[in-house]
Amino acid sequence: MQFVNACKRRRFVWSVVAAIAAVTAGDLLFYQQGAYGGQTGFALAALLLLAIACRPAIWRDRRAWVAGVAAFVFAMQMVRDPGPLPWTLYWIAAGVMVLLPATGTFDDGWRWFQRLFAHALRSIVAPLIDLVRWRRARRARFGRRFSLSDSLHGIALPVIGSGIILLLFVAANPVLAQWIDRLTGPGVWEVDVVRILIWITVLIAAWSLLHPRPIQPIVGTFDGSGDLALPGVTIASVRRSLIAFNLLFAVQNAMDIAYLSGWVPMPAGITLADYAHRGAYPLIATALLAALFVLVTLRPGSRTAAIPAIQRLVGLWIAQNLILVASSIVRTVDYIEAYSLTGLRLAALAWMALVGCGLAFILWRLLKGRSAGWLINANLAAAGLVLSGFALTDSAAFVASWNARYAGDVGGRGAALDLCYLHMLGDSALPALIELEQRRDIDPALRDRVRYVRSSVLFALDHRLGNGGWTGLGEQRLAAARAAFPDLPANLPMPGVDRRCDGRLKPRPAPAALVTSTLTVKARP
Repeated sequence: MQFVNACKRRRFVWSVVAAIAAVTAGDLLFYQQGAYGGQTGFALAALLLLAIACRPAIWRDRRAWVAGVAAFVFAMQMVRDPGPLPWTLYWIAAGVMVLLPATGTFDDGWRWFQRLFAHALRSIVAPLIDLVRWRRARRARFGRRFSLSDSLHGIALPVIGSGIILLLFVAANPVLAQWIDRLTGPGVWEVDVVRILIWITVLIAAWSLLHPRPIQPIVGTFDGSGDLALPGVTIASVRRSLIAFNLLFAVQNAMDIAYLSGWVPMPAGITLADYAHRGAYPLIATALLAALFVLVTLRPGSRTAAIPAIQRLVGLWIAQNLILVASSIVRTVDYIEAYSLTGLRLAALAWMALVGCGLAFILWRLLKGRSAGWLINANLAAAGLVLSGFALTDSAAFVASWNARYAGDVGGRGAALDLCYLHMLGDSALPALIELEQRRDIDPALRDRVRYVRSSVLFALDHRLGNGGWTGLGEQRLAAARAAFPDLPANLPMPGVDRRCDGRLKPRPAPAALVTSTLTVKARP
């Protein structure tokens, strides 16, 4: 027992040392050098290695190693192309890694959501809580024989108070500040709120991985099986509802197939784009309501779910819901082809695919009698794969490339190219802009506008890379741009301010009206 306690004390001490090292490195990287780009990914990877080194329990848990590998992949993506999505997925994977050794099995996503949420909240005050516990443990171990803390209590107030007053005097008295700089070196007594916030942030982030405390879930996963007493929900009402729902869905799906495939011409006053855009999102809401109906009224083990006729009706209805989801995807694609692709529309397509997967999982759960935890984990796995795909790729670059190839004014079938939107995408649009500028089959006026947008984006990228915002992907894009345009100067010039975001010339201001004054002379009476 004494050996175990000694090991725990050593781990705590090493965790403190590692946290101090992390704060020192964070000050050097984020404050003194002003880094905020891909260097953040190296810092996250270093925190991960520190956590693994200070927590031997992670070494012996293969599940923790899987989560650690995932966290390291997202950290490297932060080096390549930092963003909020890989940042979030990194902390989820790292949190799972440090909490897994204290759990028996990976139960379900609902319980892990509670663990991670409680862990994130506790991490904000965890350094103070653990410091208080450590002091109590030291006092209980040494008793009155250890009087160093009592001595510190006696000198803490005068030392801290004098230090605060001295800081204020240094800020107010330049002569005193010069004397202090000669004694300690310049900048030692400079206190910056931003610097303190960086210290606190790095400390909280490091301590959350170095010294976590798992919290048991507060609310268990709902069972989701057996009969659920609801007014008006009987076997007969569920059967009639499913028959009516199937008929309504059959009518809607038949209309979608007829109109979207072109077998039936659109009515007067309604275009295919209008038809596609109007129904895409309401149909997904309908599919979600259908999923909720099945989850509530046809729970595994219930009397309604045990009737073969109802099972067949449910299977037919979910199949029609899947057709409805596919119709929503086709509608969205048609709308994109008629107008343009945006990041939100691409995310909507991914969301529709997830809804379809969720419906298939619900049907499989009903037929095989799976638990609610299985359904949660299956949907989380699908969502995790989709989110990881978006995190590890540059979807904005795909959007820019699609628009640059299929816009109406570059030979495509879509609307005119929205150069303002490409400008807003930043360096993600740079490869598409370079490819578009080098094409010889576009209008010279459009090429001139594309050249301006490309130079503006390239200047912003070069400026960011040289001022703390370095990223691996940004460096590659800058090198590719210089290879495509060898005559670019070493120091890129700032684009002119006489153009709009789409490269069009700004209208010249109207000349000021000539003001003439008239002098009225009154004759004396």
